[in-house]
Amino acid sequence: MIARFLPALALAFGLWLTGPAQAAEERVAQIDALLEALDLEQTVAIMEAEGLRYGAQVLRDFAPDADLDSWNDTVARIYDRDRMGALVRAELGARMEGVEIAPLTAFFASDVGARIIALELAARRGFMQDGMEEAAQVALGQAEGQKLPILDQIEVLIADSDLIERNVMGSLNSNLMFYRGLMDGGASELGEADILADVWAQEGAVRTETEDWLRSFLLIAYQPLSAEDLEAYGALYRSVEGRALNAALFGGFNRMYEELSYLLGRAVAERMMSAPL
Repeated sequence: MIARFLPALALAFGLWLTGPAQAAEERVAQIDALLEALDLEQTVAIMEAEGLRYGAQVLRDFAPDADLDSWNDTVARIYDRDRMGALVRAELGARMEGVEIAPLTAFFASDVGARIIALELAARRGFMQDGMEEAAQVALGQAEGQKLPILDQIEVLIADSDLIERNVMGSLNSNLMFYRGLMDGGASELGEADILADVWAQEGAVRTETEDWLRSFLLIAYQPLSAEDLEAYGALYRSVEGRALNAALFGGFNRMYEELSYLLGRAVAERMMSAPL
């Protein structure tokens, strides 16, 4: 009698051990499917390209006499897309714990969702071209003059997802981490209080730039969409799952940018400290 229960007990104990592991694997697969639908790979590739351009500008501002080829190699190591993607993936996975993933993946894997992602990525690539941001500002001014209905939908999207505030805070935090990198690298004598004051003094300019960029970017990206498709997109981000995704995406990209900014600050400090007197 006792012997007959042993296999059953062993099976139950085995399921107790493997159950959480299997559930974790399924959750990872769900997150991977969502990130594939969001095309995280292409998003990070674009951000990598933006980082390389930004790094060149930083060198001109802080250490113009440093060797450009060596610097570009350093920036390329900092803006490593594999590490960038891993940071976003890990943070998003943690922040999405307990959130139902299926409706999000279903939307972004649909024809409408896939088109929206493609349009956002195309606009992001376009904004890296010389003169594109200025042209987008002109287009925004024309749309405002014509009072196009899409502008109202864009304002709702911005307000519902708190896009301006989240972007402003993300930019300021990245700037703060850059200065901390400079400080830790020995290239800045400012203390923490001075750095905080300096970064906070940038808030007004960062906010204005963010507002202008965001509205023009969203107009360029979403103009090809129908009003119905754009409304469906807004409705997704008003849902419980959509709000959680919005917060998780910002959390993931903020973590990524803060780490990159700190590393960039340290690298700039090394160049500044090694520059000939």
